[in-house]
Amino acid sequence: MTDDKKIDYILRTVEERDIRYLRLCFTDVLGNLKALSISPEELEEAFVEGIGFDGSSVDGFASQAQSDLLAFPDAATFQVLPWENDGEAVANVFCDIQTPSRTPFEGDPRRVLERAFRKADEKGYAMNVGPKLEYFYFTDSVHPTPIDHAGYLDLASSDLSHDLRYATTRALEAMSIPVQYSFHAAGPSQNGVELRYSEAVSCADSIMTARLVIRHIATLHGVFATFMPKPLQGVPGSAMFLYESLLDHKGENLFWAPKSSHPAHLSVLAQHYVAGLLKYAPEFMLITNPTVNSYKRFDRDSIPSHTTWGRNNRAALVRIPAHKPGKHIATRAELLNPDPCANPYLALAATLMAGLKGIEEELELPAEYEGGDPAEYGEALPTTLGEALVRFKGSKLMRETLGDHVFTYLCERKEEEWRESCIAVTDWDRMKYYAGV
Repeated sequence: MTDDKKIDYILRTVEERDIRYLRLCFTDVLGNLKALSISPEELEEAFVEGIGFDGSSVDGFASQAQSDLLAFPDAATFQVLPWENDGEAVANVFCDIQTPSRTPFEGDPRRVLERAFRKADEKGYAMNVGPKLEYFYFTDSVHPTPIDHAGYLDLASSDLSHDLRYATTRALEAMSIPVQYSFHAAGPSQNGVELRYSEAVSCADSIMTARLVIRHIATLHGVFATFMPKPLQGVPGSAMFLYESLLDHKGENLFWAPKSSHPAHLSVLAQHYVAGLLKYAPEFMLITNPTVNSYKRFDRDSIPSHTTWGRNNRAALVRIPAHKPGKHIATRAELLNPDPCANPYLALAATLMAGLKGIEEELELPAEYEGGDPAEYGEALPTTLGEALVRFKGSKLMRETLGDHVFTYLCERKEEEWRESCIAVTDWDRMKYYAGV
């Protein structure tokens, strides 16, 4: 369907379904969802001329001296929400951000991923990603009190988490976002949802939509959903696992190879890609694990601590899941370190470019990590935001991937965040030192 036909379809849908508000969505550099609400009468003009807004008030966007920006809806992302606001139908559409001169805005995270996707496309590759998000339900937004104490894959028909997952899955599928499965995760009141794989930009859009839906459904049921990586001490934190693969333009999976060629069914190209993820992970962790709290999740044996890969070992950074015989399309690499508060556009761009760099440099895949001391198999990953910031600042690849605008902003913003955390007085400080030594 051409863009003109997509726009015509949207305009007809808006009229036929009596949609009263349209939300033009985008994210700031940190991954927070933003939106402009317009009436149906403004939609056609929005596709042609864009809708203006003050970029200086959006984290990581423009300065006050260059604040005027335009949001242009991407017709392919139009979705009618499966709920009403004050009895009226509402639709969402994701936008690309441009300057008043109609040039792409360098601070737009969606553009960063589109640029990376085009680079892959020029080489004959299409990046497919299937995300699995974990998150917690709590009684409210102030006190992290779990709403249940179930464990991994537990099912209780009277469990509120079960009802929330069911309602969330129905809402996502009503918005044409297929759900592979949902489940109760290992922690109390911790849940997860795995979305069906799609091309990279569509996947990032779906992750943003899933976050919105999960939180909205929780609110409707009087509870709060959080994507904070480690909200509770002593229980597993939340991850955003990314299942990545490269397809050719005919839809064939370029990662698959017969077992006679490689024990994990990885093609030579896939081996280079995974080796790229391993080599550049310390440099992109500021993107995939962007907060001080992110690194408090890495406190268990099952969490990756080094740049390792394996088939059955979930303590490896990259895992190669087994696939059913004959289902070559399912050959993929599972990246285990990202967490659900990462900006998905930047996270997918960073990991894609790391994999492509591995292909370009023809990096050799190291020995498989099957247990023992991971330091013998790979480099140690950053253990704090401060360490991640040092590696990120020195990364030529991350600067090229993100562009100077986003790269510089993240360096400045995350340095400030790390400095603030280092001087903050916490409950731990008071418990440890208040009574003296």
